Amino acid sequence: MHRTRLHGKTPDGAPGAITHAFAYELFSAVTFTGRRSRIWGRLVELADVAAGDEVLDVGCGPGFLTALAARAASPGGRALGVDVSEPMVAQAQRTRASAGCSFQLGKAEALDLADASFDVVLSSLAVHHIPVAARAAAFAEMFRVLRPGGRVLIADFLPPRGRLARHLVGTVAGETMRDNPVERIAPMLGDAGFAVRSTTKVSWFLHCVRADKPGGTG
Repeated sequence: MHRTRLHGKTPDGAPGAITHAFAYELFSAVTFTGRRSRIWGRLVELADVAAGDEVLDVGCGPGFLTALAARAASPGGRALGVDVSEPMVAQAQRTRASAGCSFQLGKAEALDLADASFDVVLSSLAVHHIPVAARAAAFAEMFRVLRPGGRVLIADFLPPRGRLARHLVGTVAGETMRDNPVERIAPMLGDAGFAVRSTTKVSWFLHCVRADKPGGTG
């Protein structure tokens, strides 16, 4: 079993799952002190989510980004959040589910979703929770469920450089987050078949990569 202060005890079949859903939600609200809507809203903008889009949020956690995407996809669209953690999905369903925003259990590397069924795939602060050996499969699954011409936006934690900050991140969130190799995201998306469009930084802690699935009429 794996444990950090935010993870708690995680299942053997899902080593990256966060089980302390309420604590994670509270930690996020306190950490961002009112900036969460602006920061995560920027991710929705970078992915060009528009009315009528079908959006998938991989590793949705408590569903904050999913709900913002659902709002941007309205009217006519919807957002589905998928997470490997039962407590996270339960928290998301309890606090953010609506007619255009739903949640279900699932692994990023084995999505139980139809081919070419989404216009946009989002993922924020989730890739570092996916087992290293499963990350290529996770990006391949994102490619599979996107329609030709669809967009993917991956945002993950950009580790600090300072010794004290790195120690704090390691203590609170674990070595995986402290040593997160975000520079590998773009090449792995390319290996999965995506055309990488841009790499940018949102706030001080999010490394974001935008890529497209070739094809479509655009």
